[in-house]
Amino acid sequence: MALPRTVDWQGDAATGRLVIIEQTLLPSELKLLELSELEPVIDAIERLAVRGAPALGVAGAYGAVIALRAGLGDAGLEKLASARPTAVNLRWGVERVRRAAKGDPERALAEAKAIDAEDVRTCRAIGEHGAALIQAGMGVLTHCNAGALATAGMGTALAPMYVAHEHGRKFRVFADETRPLLQGARLTSFELAENGLDVTLITDSMAAVVMRDGKVDLVITGADRIARNGDAANNIGTYGVATLAKAHGVPFYVAAPKSTFDPELAAGAQIPIEERNARELRYIGTVRTAPDRVKVYNPAFDVTPAGLISGWITEDGILKAHEIADWLAR
Repeated sequence: MALPRTVDWQGDAATGRLVIIEQTLLPSELKLLELSELEPVIDAIERLAVRGAPALGVAGAYGAVIALRAGLGDAGLEKLASARPTAVNLRWGVERVRRAAKGDPERALAEAKAIDAEDVRTCRAIGEHGAALIQAGMGVLTHCNAGALATAGMGTALAPMYVAHEHGRKFRVFADETRPLLQGARLTSFELAENGLDVTLITDSMAAVVMRDGKVDLVITGADRIARNGDAANNIGTYGVATLAKAHGVPFYVAAPKSTFDPELAAGAQIPIEERNARELRYIGTVRTAPDRVKVYNPAFDVTPAGLISGWITEDGILKAHEIADWLAR
C-alpha cells in the first residue's frame, strides 16, 4: 500500500506512542498524529480521526497500553472502551488487552501488537475468500469506507477488491459518497485511486440508478457490529443500499472479521446506535448547509436485516445465516 499504516505503535511500553492517520483531513492532507496520553486517544476516536471497526479495535488495544502505564486503571479503560458505542471492536480490543495485561503495560503492549498482527492476517484472509465473488467486467458498489483506512491491514469490504485487482481482474468500483461525513468520497475513493483501482464516485442517491441501469453486479460493505442472527450495523445508508440491491436482484455481502460479531446480541434491534452532533448535518466542513434552528436527527449507523444479506465474508470463508451461530461457538 502506498499509504502509511492507518494505526501503528512506535517505541516501547513505557514511552511509546500510538500513531494514526488523521482521517478528518483526507484527502486534502495526509498527516500522522502521535498520541501518548489517553485523552487525545479518546478524542481521536470520538471525532473520527481514527475509525472503522477493526482499526478501532487496534487503536483501543494500544490506547489501553497508554491507560495502564498512566495508572488510570479500570476507569480509564472503561472511558476508552465506551468512546464509540456501536463499534464492538473497540471494547473488544480494550477488554482483551485488560485481561491479558493484568495491569502490566509490557504485557499489554505484547497483546496489542498481537491484535494488530491478527488484523493484518484476517484482512488478507477476508480478501482471499471474497475475491472469488468478483469476476472480470463486474461493477462492485460499496458504501462508507471499509478499506485499509478502516483496519490495520488491507481492509474488510475493500480487501476482496484489492485481491481481485492483484489477480489481474479488471472491474469497476462504485463508491457511495456516504453522507454526512463523506467517508466514501474522502476515504474510499482516495485509497482505491491511490492503489490503482478503477473507481467511480457517486452520490448516495445515485445508487438506485446505477443498479437499475445494470452497472452494479455486486455490493460489498463492512460492518461495525453484527448480531448472532446476522443483522449488521454499518454506517448510515447501508440499509438503504441493501434494500435497493434486493429490489434490483443484486447480491449484497457484508465483509467483517469474527471480532465484529457480537454473540451476546441475538438480533440487530439490540445493537446500540450512536447519535452524533447536529453540526455534522448543518455543515459540510466550515460551510453551512442548513439553518441552526432546524431540528436534526443524526444516527451514525443503521442495521441491515440478515434477510437482505447474501452472505458474510469472514476470515474463515463466506457464511450463510444458518451457519453463523455455530461458527461463533467454535
